[in-house]
Amino acid sequence: MDTSFSLFFVIIIFVIFFLASAIRILREYERAVIFRLGRLIDTKGPGIIILIPVIDKMVRVSLRTIALDVPPQDIITRDNVSIKVSAVIYFRVMDPRKAVVEVQDYLFATSQMSQTTLRSIVGQSELDDLLAARDKINKELQSIIDSHTEPWGIKVSNVEVKQIDLPVEMQSAMARQAEAERNRRAKVINAEGEFQASQKLSDAAKVISEYPAAIQLRFLQTMSEIASKNSSTTFFPVPIDLLAPFLDKKGEAKK
Repeated sequence: MDTSFSLFFVIIIFVIFFLASAIRILREYERAVIFRLGRLIDTKGPGIIILIPVIDKMVRVSLRTIALDVPPQDIITRDNVSIKVSAVIYFRVMDPRKAVVEVQDYLFATSQMSQTTLRSIVGQSELDDLLAARDKINKELQSIIDSHTEPWGIKVSNVEVKQIDLPVEMQSAMARQAEAERNRRAKVINAEGEFQASQKLSDAAKVISEYPAAIQLRFLQTMSEIASKNSSTTFFPVPIDLLAPFLDKKGEAKK
């Protein structure tokens, strides 16, 4: 009785151990790369998969998009400016078998490839291009990194240059340049305003020269504006034309 019970207990333990070793559950975004006696068999998942204990070995691979941070890199641009550039790369595994078989650690390999490519591309660019044409740099980085990681079954979807750290003296020089540019634009705008105002005054003078009565209306409008400001002084302009007869008579008397 005791012997049969012990045997039954051992069988139950063996079955539990077999099931625990044979059954695996994979999430929707996971795939299992199966090796049987060291040979690649297939890729399975998601859901429940059954392995042969001791004989089969499984490697889990996530198919979700991974955001990999590229640490700041010390780079000298083509115009000899020393800067620090950091970036972020977005990629995902498209072929789990290649990601396991073709490269030892695809995360580490992709990180190293991103760092070396970032140093190479930024080192070939000038600082102004790096600051003004960042989208172009991002697309070039994405294309080059993706071409190198494609044999590993990895698809690079996007690369973004995250931050550019400039030396203090370069920041001061750029601030002075920006201030000078703002002053130049202010002077140009002021000159354009003066030019447009002179054109309008010229047009107004032409109209007044054709209609002498218009100057009298302008005088009256100016008086109205002065009086509306609660001023104690009132200016009354006297047209020169009214004094012309008296000036003519005075000139004749001297003769």
